[in-house]
Amino acid sequence: MRLNYQHLFYFHVVARSGSLKRAAIELGLSHSTLSTQVRALEAALGAALFDRAGRSLELTDDGRVVRRYTEEIFDLGTELVAEVRGRAMTGTRLRVGLVDAVPRVIVRRLLEAVLAMSPPPRIVCRGDHFDRLLTALTVHGVDVIIADAPVPPGLGVAAFSHLLGTCGVTFLASRQLAHRLMSGPPARSFPACLHRAPLLLPPATTVLRRSLDPWFQRHDVQPRVVAEIEDMALAKSLGAGGVGVFVAPRVVEAEICMQYGVVMVGRTDEIKERFFAISTERRIKNPATLALTRARLDLFV
Repeated sequence: MRLNYQHLFYFHVVARSGSLKRAAIELGLSHSTLSTQVRALEAALGAALFDRAGRSLELTDDGRVVRRYTEEIFDLGTELVAEVRGRAMTGTRLRVGLVDAVPRVIVRRLLEAVLAMSPPPRIVCRGDHFDRLLTALTVHGVDVIIADAPVPPGLGVAAFSHLLGTCGVTFLASRQLAHRLMSGPPARSFPACLHRAPLLLPPATTVLRRSLDPWFQRHDVQPRVVAEIEDMALAKSLGAGGVGVFVAPRVVEAEICMQYGVVMVGRTDEIKERFFAISTERRIKNPATLALTRARLDLFV
């Protein structure tokens, strides 16, 4: 089967806009013409690419796979045109997959080392769940993944985990909530002050939560779980608003306190967070990925 790249481009625009109507306006086509072209692609691939959700369209699992490929295809097409016209993009490109549970403060600190290269590569970041990013890595949809866990043993994927660093964790909260927990009544020290306290915890499926729950049990602490949130940015925002106590890697504690105006409730080294760069290279040779892994020397001191 020969793929119709025009149909693929139409799908790419619809997937990016999330609406046939908006995509049709952008492309200068009628709604019915664009719909027919997308259906032709679905027929050629033998898979449904969209589900309708009200007035919007949502990608199916197959649709997400196709979109990852179209992003790569049309990014390369843009570079090809620039190269032929003598306006090649500066440097190389580094496509980074970001696991949702990894704090973006850590990501930023790691990427700063990459951007300090001369010339700096063009960085393309994509956030997603760990399993989907591993799939993208194996089909060359991303070059490296920044994750809070290594590749699971026995998974059968050609990927290698490079430890970036390990650190303890800090419990943080708004100043008002922290004062209330620490001063009582009754006045309690850490970690006893977390008993019955409102907490914003990661989901039970995450690596950090699987360490937190037994730690609470060892210290006879039964927190009141207000919400389970995998997105660290949302947890920090809610925590800054006084909704509950949240947990962050100790290595970025000071930066989070400054950025969000929160304060420390307590620290522990009994719980360890580990961060990894995952790539298809056992020994990293890609200069941009190598710069990212070497940034750990400054971050995890």
